[in-house]
Amino acid sequence: MQTDLADFSTQIGQRHLMPLWERAPRPAPGGSCVPMIWRYEEVRPLLMRAVELVDHHKAERRVLVLENPGLRGSTFITCSLFAGLQIIMPGEVAPSHRHTPNALRFIVEGAGAYTAVAGERTYMEPGDFIVTPGWAWHDHGNTGSEAVVWMDGLDTPFAQFFDANFREDYPADKHPLTHADGYAAAAYGSSLLPVDYRPEGPATPVLRYPYERTRGALERLAREGPVHGAHGVRLRYVNPADGRHAFPTMAAFMRLLPKSFSGTSHRSTDGAVFNVVEGHGAVEIGTERYVFAAHDVFVVPPWCPHRFQAEAECVLFSFSDRAAQEALGFWREELERKDERGRMKDEG
Repeated sequence: MQTDLADFSTQIGQRHLMPLWERAPRPAPGGSCVPMIWRYEEVRPLLMRAVELVDHHKAERRVLVLENPGLRGSTFITCSLFAGLQIIMPGEVAPSHRHTPNALRFIVEGAGAYTAVAGERTYMEPGDFIVTPGWAWHDHGNTGSEAVVWMDGLDTPFAQFFDANFREDYPADKHPLTHADGYAAAAYGSSLLPVDYRPEGPATPVLRYPYERTRGALERLAREGPVHGAHGVRLRYVNPADGRHAFPTMAAFMRLLPKSFSGTSHRSTDGAVFNVVEGHGAVEIGTERYVFAAHDVFVVPPWCPHRFQAEAECVLFSFSDRAAQEALGFWREELERKDERGRMKDEG
C-alpha cells in the first residue's frame, strides 16, 4: 500500500498536482508577520542622514521602509500593508505620479509641506490624516523652513496579489491645480454633500482630516464616556458619502488612552500599524512588552493578543486591512471579558 501511494504521489506530481490530505500545516489564523517597534529617536537621525546622502531628485521619494522582520525582502510591514517614513526638506518637490495602490499619509512632525492630490493642494500639520486615492495624480512639496516627516501607508500587497500594480509618472514635477485649497473639505467634510455628487471611486473624497478636530472629538468622548475596556476611546475615519472606511482596503483609526488606562487583552484578524501621536505608554503583544513614546511606530500581527497601558494620557493613530476583510467577510475580533464568576473568557 505504501509503495502504491508513493508511486501515486510521483504520478500526480509529474502533472503538477498535489494531494490536499498531505498539506501541512493546516489552515490557521496568523502568519509570518511578527511584532516590532521602530523608535523614532533612533530612526529620525537616519532620516536626516539620508537627506545628506541621497539627492531627492534621484530618490524621488526619500523613504525609509518599515519592513517586518518576519517578511524580509518583501518591503511590507504586514502581509497586506506597506509602511514607511518619508522626509521632505524645505524647497524640495517630490514629483507627480500615480499608482493603483491607495495611500495614506500620517503627519509626524514639521509644518509647511503640502500634498497635491487630483488637482487640489492640501497643507499638512502634525497629526493630520491625509488621503491619496488609488490612481490619483499626486505630488508633495515643502514651502516651509523645516523638515517635514510623515508615515506612508499603502495597500500595495493587494495590487501585487492581483497582478494589477500599475504606476505612471506625470511629465512635469507638479500636476496642474484645478481646485482651490480647501475645496474638498468645504464640499465633503461638513456632513454635507453637493446635491449632484457622484463618487469617482471607492475612497473618501475628503483629502485631509485635521488632527485638531479629531483630538477635540476624542477629548469630548473621553470626558463623557464610556471608555472601552480594550480600545480606550477610539474613532474611525470614514467616507462621508457612505459612512464606510476611508479606503476600500484600509481602515484608519485614532484612539485616546486616558490617564492610568490598563486595557484588557484582545485580538483581531487585521494586522495593525500604530503611530504614537503624543504621550507615552506600553503595549503587550503576545509575550512581549514594548514601551512606546511619541512618534514611535509599532506593528501588531493578525490574531495576536495585545493590550494597552498608559500612565499618562496618550493618543495613537493606526491603520489596518480591516476594510478589505470586512468587505470580504473575513474580519473577526475576540475580546477578553469577565464572566459572572469573575473569570476571564473570550467573546468573538
